[in-house]
Amino acid sequence: MPAWLYSGMATTFEVLAEPTRRRILDLLLERPRSVGELVDELRLSQPGTSKHLRVLRDSGFVRVRQDAQRRWYEIRPEPLAEVDAWLAPYRRLWEHHLDALERHLDAMAEPGADAGADSGLDQGPDTGSDGDPGGGS
Repeated sequence: MPAWLYSGMATTFEVLAEPTRRRILDLLLERPRSVGELVDELRLSQPGTSKHLRVLRDSGFVRVRQDAQRRWYEIRPEPLAEVDAWLAPYRRLWEHHLDALERHLDAMAEPGADAGADSGLDQGPDTGSDGDPGGGS
């Protein structure tokens, strides 16, 4: 991956590292909101909320729309798609483990599998997951 991409991602992750900013994104995921609504939901001061909104706007996570005296903030999905793309290889690491867990849980839920499931758990998570025929004696 080129070095310039790392520097852009660091900025993205720095923005997302702040819990208040993540909470703002969670609220905006539901629907666009005015600054006043966000102040009420976050229980922060208006200047404090505006500071976080400015960081989110400058980093491209939100856009603002002026409507008379109100400013409406809405989420922009593009930066989140970049984060999702960066996470994809790491997500693949877990898919294998989650698939194996699903198979194990499905085998435990099958009728008549209770006795085998108990003995498989006694042996530990790695020894009984491949259906070893010697485990049911």
